[in-house]
Amino acid sequence: MAGAFAAMTKSHADAVVVLNDGMLITKEKKTISGIAAKRRLPALGFDTLAEVGGLMSYGANLPALFRRGPYFVDGILKGAKPADLPVEQPTQFELFISRKTANALGIKFPQSMLVRATKVIK
Repeated sequence: MAGAFAAMTKSHADAVVVLNDGMLITKEKKTISGIAAKRRLPALGFDTLAEVGGLMSYGANLPALFRRGPYFVDGILKGAKPADLPVEQPTQFELFISRKTANALGIKFPQSMLVRATKVIK
């Protein structure tokens, strides 16, 4: 991972975007945000990244998505074919902003964005 960040720094990347991946969410989020902070790169990604030092994150509200699971299980147990069940789009989204990280990077968010954020981490 350090090699990827070295390459980003060498190519003058302005930020790093972390994709929503199971391994990254569970094991690497602190490492990613820590290396990004050392290299002064804003890290943007999934919801919990901002809580461990990333700059900000925006995405679907995962607990709301998981609460829809029983609907699909119920349908399948009642005989519905999984392929016939509708694909649902997320309806609830969250924006997390880390003010601490923003201050450390010299980034100032407009007040209108801070007001709309689901959570501003101090």
